[in-house]
Amino acid sequence: MRLDRAQLERLYVQLGPARADKEVNQTLEDLAIGLANVQKAQRGGQMDQVRECVRNLIAIANKIGMTSLGRVGRDVLDLSQGTDLAGYHATLARLGRIGERSLIAVWDIQDVTL
Repeated sequence: MRLDRAQLERLYVQLGPARADKEVNQTLEDLAIGLANVQKAQRGGQMDQVRECVRNLIAIANKIGMTSLGRVGRDVLDLSQGTDLAGYHATLARLGRIGERSLIAVWDIQDVTL
């Protein structure tokens, strides 16, 4: 799992510690909700909704430097339009795992002064 710590640090410099903390916390909440929405759409067989939710996750990931999550999200989008269902499902599962690890990594970094 890759996290661009420099992106997070830029956010703290740009916004200041208090606003950046608020922004990061909101982003983490959005990420958790987004991951749940992807799973819900997938269980419901709503492929267009899965794609929309994954696009939202990619935007969230880019905002605070979650490079691995963004990359895997793009892989999910690519595979969602093909015929490799096994690859799509495996990559979608990887997106969930990377998302959870990304949440934990950012929480851990927030505990350290940036």
